[in-house]
Amino acid sequence: MDPGIIKKLDQAVVNRIAAGEVIQRPANALKELIENSLDAKASLIQVTVKVGGLKLLQIEDNGTGIRKEDLEIVCERFTTSKLTTFEDLTKISTFGFRGEALASISHVAHLTIQTKTRPERCAYKASYEDGQLQGKPKAIAGNQGTIIIIEDLFYNMPQRRQAFKTPNEEFQKIYDVTAKYAIHNSRVGFMLKKHGEQLSLKTNVNSTQEANIQIIYGSEISKELMPVDYTDQMLQFSLTGLITKVNYNNKKGIMLLFINNRLVESTGKTLLALKAAIDNVYSTYLPKGMHPFIYLSLEMEPSNLDVNVHPTKHQVHFLYEDEIIEKIKSQIETQLLGSNATRTFYKQLKLPGIGREEKETGNGTSINKSAATQDKISAKDMIRTDSKEQKLDKFLFSESNKKTDDSSSTYSNGLLPITEQSFRVTAKQKTKEVKLTSVLKMMQQIENKCSVQLRKILKEMVFVGSIDKNFAVFQYETKLYLSNTLKLSEELFYQRLVYNFENFCALEIAPERLSVKSLILLALNSPESGWCEEDGDKEELAERAVDILLAHSPIMREYFSLNISPEGDLLTLPLLLEQYCPSKAYLPLYMLRLATDVEWEEEEKCFETFCRETAQYYSTVSDVDIKDDPKHHRWQTEHILYPALKKYLLPSEKIGKELYELTSLPKLYKVFERC
Repeated sequence: MDPGIIKKLDQAVVNRIAAGEVIQRPANALKELIENSLDAKASLIQVTVKVGGLKLLQIEDNGTGIRKEDLEIVCERFTTSKLTTFEDLTKISTFGFRGEALASISHVAHLTIQTKTRPERCAYKASYEDGQLQGKPKAIAGNQGTIIIIEDLFYNMPQRRQAFKTPNEEFQKIYDVTAKYAIHNSRVGFMLKKHGEQLSLKTNVNSTQEANIQIIYGSEISKELMPVDYTDQMLQFSLTGLITKVNYNNKKGIMLLFINNRLVESTGKTLLALKAAIDNVYSTYLPKGMHPFIYLSLEMEPSNLDVNVHPTKHQVHFLYEDEIIEKIKSQIETQLLGSNATRTFYKQLKLPGIGREEKETGNGTSINKSAATQDKISAKDMIRTDSKEQKLDKFLFSESNKKTDDSSSTYSNGLLPITEQSFRVTAKQKTKEVKLTSVLKMMQQIENKCSVQLRKILKEMVFVGSIDKNFAVFQYETKLYLSNTLKLSEELFYQRLVYNFENFCALEIAPERLSVKSLILLALNSPESGWCEEDGDKEELAERAVDILLAHSPIMREYFSLNISPEGDLLTLPLLLEQYCPSKAYLPLYMLRLATDVEWEEEEKCFETFCRETAQYYSTVSDVDIKDDPKHHRWQTEHILYPALKKYLLPSEKIGKELYELTSLPKLYKVFERC
C-alpha cells in the first residue's frame, strides 16, 4: 500500500500526448495546414490524399512561403510569427497562433517541408521528426509558396491508427473540411484529389460563395439560396451568409459557421445553440424532421472573443452569446418572411387517425404507439386537438352559403335603401412583379414588425367558435384565447392589399351598376359620416367627392381592380379572399372615405391610406348582414376568415394586444382537482 512515486514525464512523451490532442485524425491536420496557407495569403491551395490521408497527405500553396532562417525551429512547439505576449490574444486576427500544428504533426508522422519566398533564388527542402530538423535544408528548384508532405500519419500510435474505419470515410471528412473552407474563402482556388486519380473537388480563383456551393452541394441548394446581411452596433458584431428559402428542406441539415473566419466545430456549444435557434425558426415553415442549408459568417471585436479554449481551435467563446444568437434568429426569421413570394406549397389530405403506427405485442394484439406515448404526458399538459385536422362542415355547406345575399338590404341606419345587388368574380388573377419602392417598403415594414411567437400561435390555432361579429374563441396547445376578429381581419385585409398589389381578381357589381354619387349621398345622410350644416350642401359635397374619385380612378383600377366608369358608376371591387364579399351596407361610407380620407397627392401615403380604408371596409360587418343570414356569417368567420389568418397574417406585437388568454388546461386542472 505504499504511495506511487510522482515522476516528471519525458519530454518526448509530453509532446506525443500533446500531438494526439491537436491532430486527432487526418482531417484535423489538413485543417491546420489550410489555415497556415490562408495566413500566408495563398490564392491557390492543392491537396493530395492517399489512403484517406494516413499514407500521404500533401498540401501545396502559392503563398508567401517560410524563410530559410526559420526552417530550423518551425516544427518546435510554441513557435509562431502571430503572437508575442499573452495580451496579443485579445487582438489576434490570423488563424494560427499556438505554434503547435507543425510540431504536433512531426511527432506523429514523417514530415517534409519544401518552401520558397519571393526574395530567395531557390526553394529549400527539409525533413522533421519529433519537432527536430533532420540535417540541413537542401536547395532545390521550386515555385514560390510551400509544399507540406505528411507521410505515414500515426505510424507510432498503432491504437489511434487502428481506430479509423475505412480510408473512404477519412477522405470524406477531408473533403468536408476542404469544401467548407472553399465556400468561406471563395477568392481562393481549392483542388482536392486522391493520389493517382482525377480531381474530386475544384473551385476557381476569385469565385463566389454561391458558385462554390453549387459545385459542392448541387444546384438544388444553390437555386434556393438567399443572402443574409446584418450589423449590430451595440453588440459589436456583423453577420453575412447564405440560407435556403422555405422551398428547400432535407432530413440531414447542413450548417457552416465561421467566427472571425475560423470554422466552428459542429459539436461545439456555440454551434449547437445557434443551430437549435435556427431550426426553431424554420420549424414554422418546413415539414417535421426537415432542416435547411445554412452558411453564416460572424465578425466581431477580437477583444470580445476567446479563441484559446481548444487545442484545435474548433471551438470559441464570445461575450453576449445569448443576445447575439437571438439577434441572428430574428434576422433569419425576417428574411424567411420575405421569401414566401416564391414558395411552393404541397397539400396532403388525410383522415384523422390514419398513419398512426401500431406495434405488435407478444400475445398477438396490437397497441397504438401514439397512445403509448401519450401515457407519458400529464393529463393537464395533453393537447386535445390537432391544428392540421379539418371539419367536414367546411365541405358540406349549402348553396345558400356559396352565394352572397342577393336580397335588397338597407344602410346601417335601417332607413336608406340600396339598389338590389350581388357580387360576381370576374377577371383572372394577374402575376405582375411589384417594382414600386413605396409598396416594397410597406412589405418590408410588415415583415420587420412580425412576431415569431404570435405567428406560431396563429398558424397552429384551432377555431372553437364565433361569439359575435367582433369576437371569436380559438385554442392554441392547452390555452384558450379570445380574439378580436374585427382587428385581426382588418390587418389581414391590409396585408393582402399590400402583397397582392397589381394582382387582384375583380368582384363585379351586378346586375345593376351603382352610381357613386348616389352612394356618397346615402353616406352623407347617415350619422356615421359626421356631416353638419357647416360642411356645406350635400349635393355639392357629393359632386366634389365624385370628381376626386374619377380623377384617381386609373390608379384604383390599375393597382387595386377598383373600377369606376367615366359616367361615375361603380363597376368592380377587389377580391381579397376567395368566397369573401364585403358588406353592402357600408359601401356608401367606403366611397365617401376614399374621396375624403385618402392622401392622393403623395405616392406612399396614397397607397398606405387607400389600403387602410379598404381594409377597414372589408373587415366591418353590419348588424343587417348578420340578421339577414346569421349562419352564413358564422360559416364565413370559421371557414374563410380564420383559415386565412392562419395562412397569411404576419402579426405584429400590436396585434398581440387583440388576443386575450381566457384560461388554460393546467389552470383548469388546478381549480377542478380541488373539488
